[in-house]
Amino acid sequence: MTAHDDDTVAAVGKVSEALEYVERARGHLYSFHQLMGHADLTLGEACDDLRTAGHGEVADRLETDMVGRNVLHGRWTFQIVEEFDDGYWSRFREHDARVRDELVGGERHLFEANMKEDRRSRGRSGHEARP
Repeated sequence: MTAHDDDTVAAVGKVSEALEYVERARGHLYSFHQLMGHADLTLGEACDDLRTAGHGEVADRLETDMVGRNVLHGRWTFQIVEEFDDGYWSRFREHDARVRDELVGGERHLFEANMKEDRRSRGRSGHEARP
């Protein structure tokens, strides 16, 4: 591990921290995608059940307007996920890697690695520097 000045390590760490938040947001976006897909399938089943119960007009109205409806103009959730992945997320990942490559030799989690080195109890089981 090459020594790097503390200000650089902290700044690079902050870029990576921001990316970690984007990763978490991406996970929520995938949850949204799955939840909306499940809701649409469930709503379709509910329309079938309404028909079976003798409420065909209500089922038709609900199904025609809501089942398979775009969640955003022109988009189902898979299209939102794909656009996010292909655009913002991929671009940010490239920038994070480039910042690390240029400023800290590509090392990841350098701030945390330094913190671990400062905080661990040397020589104690469970406090090893590396696996």
